[in-house]
Amino acid sequence: MQFRQKALSKLQSPEELDLPVRYARPQGRLVLAVTALVMAAAAYWALTGTVSSQLTAPGVLTHAKGSYVLQSPVAGQVTAVMADEGRMLREGAPLLRVRTERGDRAVRAVAAGRVNSLTAKIGSVVTTGADVATVERIDDPGAPLVAMLYVSGDSGSTVPVGAAVDLKVQSVPQQRFGVLRGRVKAVGRAPQTEAQLTGFLGDRRLGEQFSAQGQPVAILVQLERSARTKSGYAWSSAEGPPFALDSTTPVSGAIRLASQRPVDWLLP
Repeated sequence: MQFRQKALSKLQSPEELDLPVRYARPQGRLVLAVTALVMAAAAYWALTGTVSSQLTAPGVLTHAKGSYVLQSPVAGQVTAVMADEGRMLREGAPLLRVRTERGDRAVRAVAAGRVNSLTAKIGSVVTTGADVATVERIDDPGAPLVAMLYVSGDSGSTVPVGAAVDLKVQSVPQQRFGVLRGRVKAVGRAPQTEAQLTGFLGDRRLGEQFSAQGQPVAILVQLERSARTKSGYAWSSAEGPPFALDSTTPVSGAIRLASQRPVDWLLP
């Protein structure tokens, strides 16, 4: 009976108009205001903000014309080495002298450049077609370096010419000297085979490395110059490393792709 009387009393006054209205507490109003502010800021950023994506690619420092592997046109024993590593050679300049059955023959540079490495030594025996040296194609010893990066074939079309590139140089501590600055100068039109990579870089190991995941597309990166650094190039740090950069130094490049608006990801 007691519960029935309470139920009847509630039915007689269902709206409870005689009770005072309870407003939200100050803490609740603060939470609501903060939530509304965050949602408004997120909506504004989604409409006006941009998001930059990056593409990371391995590569190497070199010169724009690349290198070539000099092979011996004759078989015999090397009796003289007429050029040291680092020396500039003109086209047709003798590099080695080889004693053959028909007398001494000279192994000459196919194109002008600088000797990067010598495989053949005095006393060594070479066969016809054997690799004896790697020569970098440069006419001027002070010619600037470039970075050649290699990306997968389906990623090459996403790289715009002029895109900024940050290069981590293997021989330079990044925590101390930062990264090397550059910009994309050219993008390859077609993927390259291992033979093409080896022919340009003058190194079979690099050709195998860059083609291990398939035929890549070459990205030519022009390094930004700076007269304030020892290396002659611009770095994210003020002065960069206190030494010059060498060709064939491995690098890893972070290519900054075109910025996109976040709202484009949500709308079809």
